[in-house]
Amino acid sequence: MRQVLFWSLVASLAGLLFGFDTVVISGADKKLQNLWQSSDAFHGTVVMAMALWGTVVGALFGAYPTQRYGRKKILLWVGVFYTVSAVGSALSNDPITFAVFRFIGGLGVGVSGIAVPAYISEIAPAKSRGRLVGLYQASLVFGILLAFISNYILSDTGENDWRWMMGVEAFPAAIYTLLCFLIPKSPRWLISKGFLEEAKAIHNKIDPKVSFENLVEEINKSTNIQNTDESIFDKKYRLPLKLAFLVAFFNQLSGINAFLYYAPRIFEEGGLGESTSLLSSIGIGITNLVFTLIGVSLIDRLGRKRLMYYGSFGYIISLTLVACAFFFKWEGILIPLFLFVFIASHAIGQGAIIWVYISEIFPNHLRNSGQSFGISVHWILAAVIPSFVPVLFATIGAGVVFSVFAGFMMVEKFGFEVHQLTALFLVNLVINIFAAPLFGYFVAFFGERRALLIEYSGLIFVFLAYGGIYIFDWGVMLAATLFVLDHLFFGLRMALKTYFQKISAPTFVSISSRILSSEKFT
Repeated sequence: MRQVLFWSLVASLAGLLFGFDTVVISGADKKLQNLWQSSDAFHGTVVMAMALWGTVVGALFGAYPTQRYGRKKILLWVGVFYTVSAVGSALSNDPITFAVFRFIGGLGVGVSGIAVPAYISEIAPAKSRGRLVGLYQASLVFGILLAFISNYILSDTGENDWRWMMGVEAFPAAIYTLLCFLIPKSPRWLISKGFLEEAKAIHNKIDPKVSFENLVEEINKSTNIQNTDESIFDKKYRLPLKLAFLVAFFNQLSGINAFLYYAPRIFEEGGLGESTSLLSSIGIGITNLVFTLIGVSLIDRLGRKRLMYYGSFGYIISLTLVACAFFFKWEGILIPLFLFVFIASHAIGQGAIIWVYISEIFPNHLRNSGQSFGISVHWILAAVIPSFVPVLFATIGAGVVFSVFAGFMMVEKFGFEVHQLTALFLVNLVINIFAAPLFGYFVAFFGERRALLIEYSGLIFVFLAYGGIYIFDWGVMLAATLFVLDHLFFGLRMALKTYFQKISAPTFVSISSRILSSEKFT
């Protein structure tokens, strides 16, 4: 068993590099844009997103070489891709060269998402398979944390600190590549290719109590089923196909990858300094790791559906609060706190169950095809959405962006169609436009203290009612009403601004006004 654990740990290191490679770019984000004087559009779609486009290609086409050449060889090449990408990115002197090397790293990410779970599940005994495959997800999340820590440590190493941020990945990638020579080939893959003697020798090391002959018979039967003409696109598989698409779709429409890619930029938009933003990103990594482990431990106990409900509820609350924080110019600890709630909601919900859920809704002989479809949808959106974040932040503002993410979580929960969601946004906007002057009169007549007490009491009621929607399955009209009430109560936030203006000395009134109306939020 110790051998199997070692082999699984080596393979799962690809997950650590996966997580590290995905978010390490966040620390170099604004530095690269300033260095190469790139437009927001070019920076987002080429410099930042090229690794994600590589991931899309790897996810779309990685299944064939994994099956054709074997899991071990592909894992070895994944390590080579990561190493070359890290070194090349660190030494790049122009955005195109940088993007090319980031694309190579993305290929490693996409292929590893297919090869690693397949390898571990095929070398692990049945009784330990779930835990050992879970090592991959745990390693991935730990890699994200390490990337945030690395970025913070290397942020003050000079004007070329971004090169160290990008290049440090080469060291663990090279170690992983060398360790891949120590792991065996998958016995199931060897059997499928007819290498029975080699497969038997490895199988006896893994689980000698299980009959090798029965394993061969099982794999041959599975191969015969797979050779049928059935496809996930057949009419009878329309429902699981639709579910796989929607789960992957809304996973990314929550904005999770956009947030991980641009965490320091988002924190800076929220009024934090560069160093504090990088430090806050470490908190995101820790929160992600802790709640992923909690989600994985609860997935069998509470079920996939309930965890998804909890996560979606957390999405709506946290993203709405983040949007309001940007709209109403809240600074300090609030934005990081709301984003911590967001990442916790993701980790314990969709982050924990997405791949398990997608794999379980398809029959065994179509599971690889179903997973490939879900992974492809996931990574295409993961590439598209972060590509536009710099442009969207510069044009419409962070508040609107997070409002849209919150709106899509309403869609996920209640099945809103696009025109219904648009109507909800328009109704909410019109109501708040007409309510704004009334709020001004209200604050002037009743005073700031009463206005803020009403605001916070109303928000407590709204957020408790949001919980009731999930627990008691209340209707869609109530959810839409709460969405509007949520924004109305936040409108009373103007009382805080007038309060600061009243208590400040005349010489500090302009300063307090600028703090609450900072241009970076308009």
